Amino acid sequence: MITRKQVLALVAITLMWGFNWPMMKYSLRELSPLYFRALTMTAGASWLFVVYRMRGVRMLPRGDEWGTVVKLGLPNMLGWHTASILGVMELASGRAAILGFTMPIWTVLIGTLFLGERLTVRIGVAVVAVACAIGLLISHEVGTLSGHPAGIAWMELAALLWAIGTILIRRTRITLPVEALTVWMMVLTCLCLWTLAIVMEPWPRWQFSGPMWGSLVYGAFINYGFSQIIWFGMARSLPPATSAMSIMAVPLIGTLGATVIVGEWPHWEDYVAMVCVMAAIAAVLLPTGRNSKPNQPVD
Repeated sequence: MITRKQVLALVAITLMWGFNWPMMKYSLRELSPLYFRALTMTAGASWLFVVYRMRGVRMLPRGDEWGTVVKLGLPNMLGWHTASILGVMELASGRAAILGFTMPIWTVLIGTLFLGERLTVRIGVAVVAVACAIGLLISHEVGTLSGHPAGIAWMELAALLWAIGTILIRRTRITLPVEALTVWMMVLTCLCLWTLAIVMEPWPRWQFSGPMWGSLVYGAFINYGFSQIIWFGMARSLPPATSAMSIMAVPLIGTLGATVIVGEWPHWEDYVAMVCVMAAIAAVLLPTGRNSKPNQPVD
């Protein structure tokens, strides 16, 4: 039975992850995407390291654990966070959130096509629903003079990389505490992002508006900080159906929050695509009577 404290924590983390999408879009008005990711993730990783170290978590990897950090960090952190921020730069933030959270469907599809997992009616329904959502959003982007269909490609690449990373996590024997693994994957990604940003983007002026500084603080300490701490504190005891509902709600919050934060008004294609993706997530994540442990993504 889920407790009142877990409900409040779940609502908080869903709102944090949902509102992060328009907050990212807002930040890109004054800072280029790779520098934005590098800056916020560096601050978030540093803070998480201190918090978990003070809690007594073993933070230093040993021996082969460094290889695990690299193997899991490349798709889960570097791939997802780099491709997704480039997608957000091109697309409306709510639309990017909808596409990013097609990840659970990619996960089960890869498992079915390449790993011998059983094809079910629910997986088929999910694939069709996601195909409809992507088709709708592509048609709108191509059909408008200011459309950016390349952004859709970036977001689906991000979702695919996140899915691959999720599968690797499930198939890897992890001896390092998950909290430490997450922090070191972030550190690895930060090093790569700073390098890519210095090479590919102009050096920022670092003179931002007040709201922009607020957005950076949100990205560093809310998205990468508090949300991670809350998630690790509750993920192990959360019922599968409840966590699935939280995942389904993130693109909804992102789409609705974008109207207030960055003034993006969804089109009818966005609403229909959002319903399709939420239905697909429900199909692959919500448990059936015979399956109480559905595939769950790791953020």
